Amino acid sequence: MSKLVKPIVIGVTGGSGSGKTSVSRAIFDHFSGHSILLLEQDFYYKDQSHLSFEERLKTNYDHPFAFDTDLLIKHVEDLIDFKAIDKPVYDYAKHTRSDQIIHQEPKEVIIIEGILILDDPRLRELMDIKVYVDTDDDIRIIRRIKRDIEERGRTLDSVIEQYLNVVKPMHNQFVEPTKRYADIVIPEGGRNQVAIDLMTTKIHSIIDVRE
Repeated sequence: MSKLVKPIVIGVTGGSGSGKTSVSRAIFDHFSGHSILLLEQDFYYKDQSHLSFEERLKTNYDHPFAFDTDLLIKHVEDLIDFKAIDKPVYDYAKHTRSDQIIHQEPKEVIIIEGILILDDPRLRELMDIKVYVDTDDDIRIIRRIKRDIEERGRTLDSVIEQYLNVVKPMHNQFVEPTKRYADIVIPEGGRNQVAIDLMTTKIHSIIDVRE
């Protein structure tokens, strides 16, 4: 692949448990061996080191205010200019940004993945393709329950309580409305191979034009 004049920026969003990560990973794996990177919005939660641990526990991670969107935008702009970035790392045990960073060299295809990446118009403007992964609420909650119990040691009651009191209201208020900004809506996430094949074909066509 010859060097592109400008990287291709793809935004992949959807509710918690929608399958957006599976879609992002499927696209990433398809272009394995090419110049591609994955930028997760979850790495860009705000630094809360100035708050007490008790105050950090009150953070609503499904609200736009939880993210350092200015830093994410700056990093995407730097990558578009083929400049390297130092991606932050979030410590979920301490509920704040860690002292670690991940150095990321620029690539020719950039995938941005997260629940609220289409919420900020400045970030949307940087994307060439905007994808919304649309999955039924009952499937999303089942996936979230399975993940949180098996991978995060949560109890069933705590997962359901958080979903009903935080995740679902925030999804309805902030995530679902961003679907109107999407260029492509993919039902059923990573299991929709036809949609993923169409996506990768479209990306190839943009690469061919820009080379």
